[in-house]
Amino acid sequence: MNKDKETIAVWFSCGAASAVAAKKTIEKYGGTHNVIIVNNPVINEHEDNRRFLSDCEEWFVQKIISATNSKYPSCDIRDVFEKRKYISGVHGAPCTSELKKEARYQFEKNNKIDWHVLGFTVDEKGRSDRFMKLERENVIPILIDENLTKEDCFNILLAAGIRLPEIYKLGFPNANCIGCVKSQSPTYWNLVRKTFPDVFADRAEQSKRIGAKLVKVHAKHLPWAHKINGLYFDKDTDKQLSTVSDSGKVSHSIRVHLDDLPKGVKGGKIKSWECGIFCDTK
Repeated sequence: MNKDKETIAVWFSCGAASAVAAKKTIEKYGGTHNVIIVNNPVINEHEDNRRFLSDCEEWFVQKIISATNSKYPSCDIRDVFEKRKYISGVHGAPCTSELKKEARYQFEKNNKIDWHVLGFTVDEKGRSDRFMKLERENVIPILIDENLTKEDCFNILLAAGIRLPEIYKLGFPNANCIGCVKSQSPTYWNLVRKTFPDVFADRAEQSKRIGAKLVKVHAKHLPWAHKINGLYFDKDTDKQLSTVSDSGKVSHSIRVHLDDLPKGVKGGKIKSWECGIFCDTK
């Protein structure tokens, strides 16, 4: 690298948006800056993500650097959950903090980075603004500057002859880990159960053993729930399952273990998010 030039780090997550962000950054800044592309490998992603990464290296005409957390050489979210005895909740998910954020911090200690590029699309401008306010100001929002949506990113890749990661074809909105513990959607988890039953079983066993209820489901779908005067109760214990806020708003959404999720139950549309060093930014 040219020491007289500023360095831009593009954080590549094996998703469509970060891939296009990397290509656009190289095209726009490659002549004036040192542009490096960095990936935090996680073995729990679909195996085809590695093929996508390799195809993107050819497209970029540039190698992608790996950045890992020295405490977790396995790059396995299951090891993080076991060590931390925590999977997901109000404090986010430790897989993000350990395999993404801490890996970035360690990389930054050994590499001077002047600017960061992330895969925020124009429809995620609010998240980008919050990230720049709370986490890093030195961010180049290249996809937002070019008014590109996630669908635009898909089309750019296809036009370039880059086959999208296989996980998208299976109905998942992102190329994240299979069985992402940040999702609370019954639609998502039943899709995992259908397409990757072994992963679903593994997440169900580990989360129950650690004590994490990962999915939210309407009480009407639970066989042990019955409704009395507009509220749901546990048939066996009479414990009230519905919650009522101070303002009187009633919620029938109940957190349950994965193996208590009835098959086929769906909630809303699966939330789209690009997992990376910013994926806890709401």
